[in-house]
Amino acid sequence: MEDVKPQLFKVTVDGIEVEVEPGTTILQAARKIGPEVAPPAMCYYQPLKGSGGKCRACLVRVAAGSAKDPRPMPKLVASCITPVQDGMVVENTTNPQVLDARKGVVEFLLINHPLDCPVCDQAGECDLQNFAFDHGAANTRYEEERRTFDKHDLGPYVQLHMTRCILCYRCVFTADQITNKRVHGVLNRGDAAEIGTYIEKAIDNDFSGNVIDVCPVGALTDKTYRFKNRVWFTKPVDAHRDCPTCSGKVTLWYRGEEVIRVTARRNEWNEVTEFICNTCRFETKNTSDWVIEGPTKIARGSVISANKYRADLQKPAFGQRLAAAQYKTVDDTRDTSQLGIQQLPPERFNKSLPSATE
Repeated sequence: MEDVKPQLFKVTVDGIEVEVEPGTTILQAARKIGPEVAPPAMCYYQPLKGSGGKCRACLVRVAAGSAKDPRPMPKLVASCITPVQDGMVVENTTNPQVLDARKGVVEFLLINHPLDCPVCDQAGECDLQNFAFDHGAANTRYEEERRTFDKHDLGPYVQLHMTRCILCYRCVFTADQITNKRVHGVLNRGDAAEIGTYIEKAIDNDFSGNVIDVCPVGALTDKTYRFKNRVWFTKPVDAHRDCPTCSGKVTLWYRGEEVIRVTARRNEWNEVTEFICNTCRFETKNTSDWVIEGPTKIARGSVISANKYRADLQKPAFGQRLAAAQYKTVDDTRDTSQLGIQQLPPERFNKSLPSATE
């Protein structure tokens, strides 16, 4: 008996049509088109089942619910948890209401977030930095005292900076799904809600380091890497090893000849698809322990790509970029006699300039 393929739904996002399977969310459909139309996501993490729907960063407007019922949805919806319908029309970057709402989400996320970027280890690869740069405002209206928390060591490798946390729940879902004894979660409610462990119990399972990779901000940091370097001064390379516990596929971050950090590999959406064990992450930092595959592919707009491997990844000098942005084509077909401008004969331009000794 032949396998019957499911009927595909046609969805239009910002005027671009794509065909997806039933059950696909709006965010996943937009990602199939490309990053130019995909909404941002601070809590959604595709490898983690149940993530999404908390930060509201991915709000979009559904201009037509489906081909059968083309009425628009009355409010903006979270694209990461809203399934598509056949004939659905979605507006993301083309809708001013969506952009205004996204700017408000940035403002809410930054209300209690400290300005730690100059000292934060996540700077340069922070999802909140990118989100605020693309959709945030230049100033803040918040004048009240920000909430603060003490730093906590969650075991020998992970330190929690709860003041930076945006409560995306990614670390909770990670511990739930890849370990068999989660000991941390969200404690308290409202403004007092925080990630923590009951009576400071340590996170000591062999995959605890993955909570560092899934954190979109600098709330969970690697204690072996703290304050060692800025990420844009390092060179990442893909490598692998035969590991009995995990896949062994990692990214090594070099400072000169020294491996100063080991992380799991990320896809184009900055998501880890294959989690690694603590042995690979924290205890195997010699080049001889790994098989080097080559330079890690870094997004062109990332600060990490500055001054790295290939010439096509190097950003042009500031003067060149400024000249390119302000360049204006001069129309030489105008009749300059009407403007009172005397045209010089061509031979005047061909004469060589006098030397400095003349």
